[in-house]
Amino acid sequence: MTLYAHPLSSYCWKVLIALYENGTLFEFRQLDPEHPENGAEFAALWPIGKMPVLADRGRTIGESSIIIEYLGLHHRGPVTLVPHHADPDAALKVRMMDRIFDHYVMTPMQQIVFDRIRPADRRDPYGVALARAMLDRSCNWLETELADRTWAAGEDFSLADCAAAPALHYADKVQPFRAHLPVLGAYLDRLEARPSFARVLREAEPCAHLFPQEPA
Repeated sequence: MTLYAHPLSSYCWKVLIALYENGTLFEFRQLDPEHPENGAEFAALWPIGKMPVLADRGRTIGESSIIIEYLGLHHRGPVTLVPHHADPDAALKVRMMDRIFDHYVMTPMQQIVFDRIRPADRRDPYGVALARAMLDRSCNWLETELADRTWAAGEDFSLADCAAAPALHYADKVQPFRAHLPVLGAYLDRLEARPSFARVLREAEPCAHLFPQEPA
């Protein structure tokens, strides 16, 4: 089983957390200019061109949430990240929170970050302002929503937390929230202390300098 990914990519982090939670064996093929052979394989497998993508026994699986669902069905481990059959209602909650973190935290965070790498004359201050407003709304909602639970969808670590970890880690870099949203800040602390995510963060350190900073 092979994962094509980059160690700084938020959606790649999401899948890596799931793999590390269950100690699933896989081969990591890094996508960057230094490994053109990996890029060629990736392009042939997944012409859409969005990472990560998983190749397993003749199957090609894209989209981070679907990859994690696939792992739960075909490479089960001790940690059930989506309770497919045991509790369908809980599974719906997990999936809903996963979508919230992807669409309403990760997406606006990425809009802010990607704007930083545009040429100065192509930047979009209006779009960034909208993204920051969306990020504020989402984080304020999460501050209330997470007040009575340990993890994103309840007391069990799940797919939703795999999504939350990279989304909130990077969101706190572009729009810090720990000081004024203590519930959300404490939740991010728990995520960053989780061994699976702590490992992802350690492995990303050599690439950390590549994270786009706010333009001067």
